[in-house]
Amino acid sequence: MPPEISARQDVPQPARSFDERERQALYDIINARRDVRNEFRPDPIDPAALRRILAAAHAAPSVGFMQPWDFLLIRDPKRRADIHAAFLRANAEAEDMFEGDRKALYRSLKLEGILTSPLNICVTCDRTRGGKVVLGRTHNSNMDLYSTVCAVQNLWLAARAEGIGIGWVSIFRPQDLRDLLGIPDHVEIVAYLCAGHVDELYPRPELEARGWRQRLDLDSVIHEDCWPGQ
Repeated sequence: MPPEISARQDVPQPARSFDERERQALYDIINARRDVRNEFRPDPIDPAALRRILAAAHAAPSVGFMQPWDFLLIRDPKRRADIHAAFLRANAEAEDMFEGDRKALYRSLKLEGILTSPLNICVTCDRTRGGKVVLGRTHNSNMDLYSTVCAVQNLWLAARAEGIGIGWVSIFRPQDLRDLLGIPDHVEIVAYLCAGHVDELYPRPELEARGWRQRLDLDSVIHEDCWPGQ
């Protein structure tokens, strides 16, 4: 095939096939991913590795190719201390929502690594990116948010492949975080992540290992053609 044809980007090309070793590596990374809280090392992340991780996030699928995400890299100790204080306030409120043994178990869990990880990453969704009418978002306005979550998942898996752990901190009052980071109203906060190298991880998700919840059986969440019983 002439080079000028084979190099075209506007027509389909032969799909790459992956061998068994490559496929298994992907499944291994997926199954080895953990939500990290206690296990961060303090040494900084290599800039080249961080760039690869962010490039993987930026390669995520997005509806209408709108790429609505931005990545705020947060290293400043004072800013992170303020964010940690906001977490503590929200976490105290969350603790009061549980009762008895559940409350005691909740209190024993460390749910963030804001100060112990060398890097925090806030992933946002610019809901105006792509204009007023976005292909594929015409009938579901939340597709930009779902696209941004795909970027978070790419980031998480790429980080695991690089030996870098990620912890997702969700216990904030959104406005507190918005004020601390100067995020405008049209931009939605999707994920606040802690990132750092790890040497040890739980063999199973920590909440499963510590008895908070058990993994559902795969067959119980697979259904054919319609909702069960319909």
